[in-house]
Amino acid sequence: MVKAGIIGATGYTGAELVRILSRHPEVELVALTSRHYAGEDMAGVYPSLTGYANLPCEDLTPEEVLERAEVVFIALPHGHAVKVAARAVEKGVKVIDLGADLRFRDAGVYEEWYKVSHTDHELAARAVYGLTEIHREAIRGARVVANPGCYPTSVILGLAPLLKAGYIDPATIIIDAKSGVSGAGRDARVTSLFVECNENINPYGVAGHRHTPEIEQELSALAGREVKVTFTPHLLPISRGILSTMYAALARPATEGELRQVYQDFYVGEPFIHLLPPGNWPHTRWVYGSNNCHINFTVDSRTGRVVVASAIDNLTKGASGQAVQNLNLMCGFPETTALAAPGLCP
Repeated sequence: MVKAGIIGATGYTGAELVRILSRHPEVELVALTSRHYAGEDMAGVYPSLTGYANLPCEDLTPEEVLERAEVVFIALPHGHAVKVAARAVEKGVKVIDLGADLRFRDAGVYEEWYKVSHTDHELAARAVYGLTEIHREAIRGARVVANPGCYPTSVILGLAPLLKAGYIDPATIIIDAKSGVSGAGRDARVTSLFVECNENINPYGVAGHRHTPEIEQELSALAGREVKVTFTPHLLPISRGILSTMYAALARPATEGELRQVYQDFYVGEPFIHLLPPGNWPHTRWVYGSNNCHINFTVDSRTGRVVVASAIDNLTKGASGQAVQNLNLMCGFPETTALAAPGLCP
């Protein structure tokens, strides 16, 4: 059994980690940290975990967690993971960081967009970006994995086959993405109140959302050239789920059948990527609670563009499910362990 600790266990991503790992046959949870809920059982904070995770929340120092764990998941606000990850590396503990602190190979980009000083540029350069379908082999041997953001996961998975094969013009990419309210976290804030969100949809972070450079970093690597995108996220009045719709000009003429084969070849054997039949567009409900990503596309011959849509659960494939998928790779377990499940039925 691999001993795992979660630093920041009572936020939504931390709780989702507990939910998934409570049914993982090869993992023992040995530390769940929370300052606010210290002394309470995890099942008291999230009653849905009753009978599955009756573990105490503790106000532990990172050093105390690292003494217990062989793998540590860090689910902390931006700016707090670097020192923990660096100390974990020194002690031989594997790290999966669910925040943004280690996602950028150039830590200067992180500092520019997150307005937080980065204290270990070398560690950021060595961390592996944990989008499993793209960086699988690097993740297998990694000591530190930077779990991707939720929006970038949906966007990159949707566009990767076409960019890698050179079928779309990288200079023309426009991304319209929508997320459920859980993406804003569990902290109380006016914009997350029911009365503010219900019967409403609104853009936010327009032309400046922090996930933009993360998307551009990975799309640039796939395209083999610098890529800049127009990315606009929107808040939906749903609990969880992300739907991203991407538009790009074709770089050369192509039929829908030709591009469908590109997707099928790129994702052959991928357990969590599902290319839907023609005309069957992704719904967030279909991936709710799962580690799956549903993708479809069409060629708009009238405009010479391709339209791609992808749906994920922002807390699962967009965060904690992907983190467990990376854990499975890092520890040599079957990749689908504790994750092989469909979305919920209507």
